[in-house]
This record gives sequence, C-alpha cells and structure tokens, in this order.
Amino acid sequence: MRRALAVPLAAFLAASLLAAADPAQSPPPAPPGQAGAVEITVNANAGLGTLHEAAYGANAAVWDPHMNDPEVARLYKRAHIAAVRYPGGSYGDLYHWETHTAPGGTVAPGTGFDQFMGTVRAAGAQAVVIANYGTGTPEEAAGWVRYANKTKKYGVKYWEVGNELYGNGHYGATWETDDHPDKSPAAYARTTLEFVRAMKAVDPTIKVGAVLTIPGSWPDSVVAAGDSAGWNHTVIPAVAPEIDFFTVHWYPGTSIPDTSGDVPGMLASPPGLAEMLAQVRADVTALGGRDVPLALTEVASNIGRNVHAAALFAADTYLTALENGVFTVDWFDTHNALEKVGTLDGETDYQDIGFLSLGQCADGVCEPPLNTPFPSYHGIEILGTAARPGDGLVRAASDQPKVAVHAVRQAGGDLAVVLINKDPATAYPVRLRYAGFAPSGRAPVTYTFTRGAAALVRAEQGDAYTRTLPPYSITTMTVRAARGPKPAPAPGTPTARGTADSVPGGVTVSWPPAGRTADRYVDRYEVYRQTGADTVLLGTTRGTSLTLRDLEPGASYTVNVLARDRAGRLSRPSAPVTFTAPTPPDSTCAVRYRVTQGWGRGFVAEVTVANRGAADLTDWALTFRFPVAGERVSSGSGGTWTSEGQDVRVVPSEQAGEGTRTIPAGGSVTVGFVGANEGAYPSPTVFRLNGTVCSTL
Repeated sequence: MRRALAVPLAAFLAASLLAAADPAQSPPPAPPGQAGAVEITVNANAGLGTLHEAAYGANAAVWDPHMNDPEVARLYKRAHIAAVRYPGGSYGDLYHWETHTAPGGTVAPGTGFDQFMGTVRAAGAQAVVIANYGTGTPEEAAGWVRYANKTKKYGVKYWEVGNELYGNGHYGATWETDDHPDKSPAAYARTTLEFVRAMKAVDPTIKVGAVLTIPGSWPDSVVAAGDSAGWNHTVIPAVAPEIDFFTVHWYPGTSIPDTSGDVPGMLASPPGLAEMLAQVRADVTALGGRDVPLALTEVASNIGRNVHAAALFAADTYLTALENGVFTVDWFDTHNALEKVGTLDGETDYQDIGFLSLGQCADGVCEPPLNTPFPSYHGIEILGTAARPGDGLVRAASDQPKVAVHAVRQAGGDLAVVLINKDPATAYPVRLRYAGFAPSGRAPVTYTFTRGAAALVRAEQGDAYTRTLPPYSITTMTVRAARGPKPAPAPGTPTARGTADSVPGGVTVSWPPAGRTADRYVDRYEVYRQTGADTVLLGTTRGTSLTLRDLEPGASYTVNVLARDRAGRLSRPSAPVTFTAPTPPDSTCAVRYRVTQGWGRGFVAEVTVANRGAADLTDWALTFRFPVAGERVSSGSGGTWTSEGQDVRVVPSEQAGEGTRTIPAGGSVTVGFVGANEGAYPSPTVFRLNGTVCSTL
C-alpha cells in the first residue's frame, strides 16, 4: 500500500453408521417469538487448517514517530498481534537498513531496525521484513539477514522481496519505486531468485516471499507490451521452485478513501475474498507445481475506515483469509494519518487507515488521543478470545447473509464460534447446531463488541444452542466440550493426485498416519468431502491412501481425512486438500480455455474446441459453467453466446461462416468472449460438446 456426486452404496451405509456414531447436537425447540431465528451450523469434522503462529499481524512504518511507543507494544500483545511487518508498505522499496534512510520519503527518529525489534520482542511477536527490491540489491538484503540473524540473533524468519512491484510503471501507473531498467514481471522473477539465493546463503532457515496480484484488482491479468502473460502467470512458474510463500494485498473499495457510504458493500465483501484466494491458490498449484503458502501482508478497507463497521469487516476478513490458506494477515496500518474528517454510517470517520489513533486534528476536529484504538483494532483483538495459534479452523454456515459465522476447535478440546451481525438496526436470535462436537452443559464464555463500545465485554451465561446478537456486533462464544475419552490423533496433511487412466475420474488421496502410535488407536481412516457445512463420506480404508472413483469430471473437491479408533470415536480432521477431478483423457473432444487479457473487472478468454472423433461435427454446441457467480459473458465472437446465471452456451452463428460451423475430424475451432467479473474469475473446469464431457487441456 502507498503510504498516505453419486456415492456408492457402501459409502452411503458408512455415512449412516457415522451419523449414528457421531450425532449432530441440535438445540431445543425455539421459544415463542423466535420462529425467525438464524440457523447456524458448525461442523467440527470439516477442518480448514490450523491457525499459524503468525496468524494475526499488522504493519509498522518508519515514517511513524510513534511506531515504537511502549503503549504500541502493549496493544499489540493485548490483541495477540504475532507478526509485525516493517519498514512499511511502499517504503519497503525505498528503505536502506544500514543507513536508516529512505530517499524521497520521510524517516522518523527512533524507528530504526533495532528499535523496531525491541517493540516486536516486547509484544511477544515476530518480524516480517520487506527486503528492498526497488532501490536495493540482493547483497544489501543478504547483509540485513546477516545482521538480523547472525550478528543480533533476532531470528527473523519471514522476509519479502519488495512490496507492490506491479505498481512500478510497467502497466502505466507508478506508485512503487523501482530503479531497475527492466520493470517487467519476468525481470522481477529473475531478480527475486537472486535475492532468495543471496539471502538463504546467509541463513538457509529463513522463509522468503514473492509478490503476486489479487484477482479482480488491477493489474491482475493485464498483459503489457512485450510480455507473453500477466504478472502472476509470469512470476509463479519462474519462482515457485525456490520461494517459500507468496504475498497478496486486498483493499476493497476504491483506490482512494470512499466517501460514497457503501458500508453494506464493504461488509458483504469477505466472501469474495475467499473466491479470490481460491483462484490464487489454484493458479499457484497449476503453474508452480506445488501448493505454496500465501500471506495477506496488507489488508484494510477504503470505506468507513474509523467507524464501527470496520471492526466487523476486520474480524470477518481475518478469519476468512485464514480459513482459505493464508498463514498471516497483516492490517495496514498500525498508525497512518488523518486524511479528511466526515460523517459516515452515522459516525465520525477520519479516513485514517491505521488501527491506532495518531491524535491528529483537521478542520477543528481531532482524532481521539494518541494510541487510542479505533474499532478496527477491537475487531482484531476479539479474535484472540476465540482462536489462538495451534487451534483448528472448522467449517460453519449461516442461513442469513447479514450474520457471518466462523468456528474454531481449540487445542484443549472446546469449540469457539465467532458471530458477526452486520445489520446496524436489527438484533438477530440465532440457533446453533453442532456436528462432530458434543457441548457440555456449562454456560459458554462470551465476548462482545458493540457499537459505541470502547472495550470488549465478557460474560458467562446462557447455553450452547441459542443466542441473541445485538445489532452491529461481534460475539465470540466458547462452548466447553463434554467430557469423554480422547479419540485417536488426527492424520497428517493429505495430498491428492490423479490415478492411472484405468480408473476413470479417479484421484488417489494419501496422508501420513495419525501419529507414531497410530497402530494402538486407529481402526480405520475415513475420507470426507466438504459440501458447505456438511460432510459426505467418500470412502474408508485401513491404509494411508484411498483411490476415489467415479468423481464428477471437472468438479472441485475439498476433503479431510479422519481416523476412527477401535471404540468408534472419530479423531479431529486433518488439514484439507482441494483438487479438481480429472476430465476423461480419451474423450472424443478436447477444450483449451485461456484468459488472454484482463483489467481488474473484465477479461478476454479464448476457447479452442478440438474434435478427436472420426467424423466431422456440424451444428455443434459447447456448454460450460463459471465456477463463481461474479463471472459472466459480456460479448462473444466466433459463435452465438447465451448465458443463464453461471451457465454458458455457444453455438456457431450465421455470421461466423463455415469456419466455425463445422469442426472437422482431427481439427479444431477457436471462439472467444469478453467477460466481466466481480472479484475472482477462475477458469471453468468442465466443458461439454453436444453433451459429451471433453478432455480439458
């Protein structure tokens, strides 16, 4: 940021047995007057991964004279901020650590690296350091690693190579300083590998990240003059073999503070982030050949920066990102600056993107005193009452769009539910249902943050099944687990790969056993598919791999592996693995889908249809389905395009001539379209030609 399926009978029977062994825990009948209660489902068997040690993070900047105030360290610690990024957004490509200078920028006294590390240590956190790519060298970065980890023994683990280098002018807009004569993504990839090698030569234990763009935000998929692909499609395959993680940034709203008042739009945006992250991860796996971790090293909203809704946005965004493969989420910024005083959503908004006040004044109006937390801070702080590093994120769902829900199986066995009421005027009663978890009869511990409050409020009351959410509130509810014998330990993280051609639609899922002493506890392993907040048993085995057959071609599957012990108890779920079921390799047709250009909210795609049959195809029809609702066809070429919702159909048109009306045996035709997108725009994964499922190339 700039500064200022069909399930086999055996599986069906096994699923029925599972339901008997692990019944869902449901609430009692609704009291009178609660017929319209929001229904919440929490499935502790549908695992989304483990909360990383650096999950909750924030940015700090060398231009901030108060970045190392003792109060800042205390507030970091209170909010369980475990990662602090330095030296501050785009300043990462200006800042020279040895001289503590940033030519063209402002460096405040007392903001040097050693002072910063003092704050990080006082907060019990760790540093995320941006190595200067724009105006620095691999040697300078290696020297910083040496100083930090060899000389001072700070143990800085996470390093990034530059900040938003796609903003270096290569695509027309310049906000990121980059002195390299070649500013293309190919040059960034080549030079980044030089940085990685130089830095790891000093300390091979560090983790180094490279920069990617977020789908749906400019310049994602833009192909500049002289380039063969956009930023991500160039950088990923070049650096994935040697990089440790990729970074992305997300700022919903306009590129400048949004005064239009679309607060509901801001609050509705986190589910779109989940789609964007899924697209990035799919691209990384497809182009890089492995699942490289993601870090969301800058996030905030340009809408309603200092109003209460920002707290709701922060809490929802952090957990959404962490549920979707991100290991650290870093708010931008700790302090920033008052930009313009106004009223939004009925509250004073200083358009200050920091989560702590700098106490500045403008137009006769002053921010709260220095280091007073803005609502966004409390939105992050409350997460620590529910989820800590080592806890397991699990699937939860709400039937009311204005009530977001997230859930966590804590390391000690209890289950925490985070409930966010995004309605500013309506209190919602909620009814909770649990699967894979049995609550005790004790009252849950709750924390709430409501409009106008300056602190979280703790209570211990009520039951595990019903709750009323105040308007515009965040509530965390920790439900104690019923006592009972411990089940087998969870299996390790699974992997998935396509099977030999002899198993149509087959994928083999493999996993490490459930601990070294698994033979003592485990009777069998069970593989479950996540379908919303529900799970479906796909198969059972006594081994540590299972081949899934007859999968739906082109469908996306997210699965967990659970161990069942000899007493019939299920373990906690493994981390999830997501894969796309293969399309038939020997189909009589094949399709290649390729995005050739993009501009944030639109894209151009080329679709090549090959006829592998022995006869010509005339008057053909190709159909496919967009993976997300935000994609659509605006206009098409080479045929007549029609769509209904996410479903698309293209047939030859009269104007297209015989060039596309007939696909000769062994030949192909190419058609295309201009698409529009709201956020993510993942590629379709299954195509049908005259009803036949094609091979996807």
